[in-house]
Amino acid sequence: MTRPIARVLALLEILQSGGIRTVAELAERLDVDERTVRRYVEHLLDLDIPVRSVRGRHGGYRLSPGYRMPPLMLTDEEALAVLLGLVAGRRAGLISTSVAAAESAVAKVRRVLPEALGRRLDALLEVADFTAPTRPTLTAEAEVLLTVAEAARERRPVEIAYIAGHGGASERVVHPYGVVAHSGRWYLTGFDSTSGQVRTFRVDRITTVEMRVGTFDVPVGFDPAQQVLTAIAEAPYQHEVSVRIRSTPERIRSVFPPSVATLEEIGPGTSWVRARVRAQRLEWIPPLLAALDRPFVVEQPDTLRDLVRALAGRLASHADARQGD
Repeated sequence: MTRPIARVLALLEILQSGGIRTVAELAERLDVDERTVRRYVEHLLDLDIPVRSVRGRHGGYRLSPGYRMPPLMLTDEEALAVLLGLVAGRRAGLISTSVAAAESAVAKVRRVLPEALGRRLDALLEVADFTAPTRPTLTAEAEVLLTVAEAARERRPVEIAYIAGHGGASERVVHPYGVVAHSGRWYLTGFDSTSGQVRTFRVDRITTVEMRVGTFDVPVGFDPAQQVLTAIAEAPYQHEVSVRIRSTPERIRSVFPPSVATLEEIGPGTSWVRARVRAQRLEWIPPLLAALDRPFVVEQPDTLRDLVRALAGRLASHADARQGD
């Protein structure tokens, strides 16, 4: 059942569309009785919204001529937080309302934003990809994120100052092919003038960004989300892990997603698949192999083999434990 406050706001939305609305019409559209409509009007009057009563045969309610709701005063970061919360929540299945309700909420917020900010947010929502599942914490400097999204939509190069993970600073020109939200972070992916290759950059590590003149073409079939997932999976880490698993790629992916591992089928006519993982720590890998519950061979490193034996020993000990031990 819709809460009263939602119906009061719906009444205001109807009145803002203009004209005189009869009590009977409002009652029908709000699915309430006429007495309740009058009570909702009193709520609006308490909020200093100038609802006027029109008497007579064709009477009803209307807003005072020229009245408009004041613009929603949000900073760029606040507007970004509101719209991304709605969009990311809907795409990740975290919002249980209908798609129409979520889209309507986005449209209403968008409609009352300043024109310039609205255009920039439109650019972000148009080009952004979200991997699944999406964590709710999407951190990035709003100005940087909005600028690279606008550049991606307009296919304009950007000059960025970037701080790499090892702390090294650099400046480069990037052709932004897309922006992607993944595991609580925003990523920019595109052609990098410095390396001459397609690269992926964390947006929160971009300290300055400026659009440049000129345009570029995005390669046909380029998938920004897949590119980001592949770049994350292939990033250099402390440990290079290789495990042969007797299973299908689909089943392995249920435990080792593309952002974690790359898969390689070992020749035709074989049921083995090689999974390669780059990791800073190894302790989390044996439990995933156990959860997969398929035959496997640890090719490297030897440390992982020791961790698997240790987990097997703990599981055997737990299985042998008696009640009360």
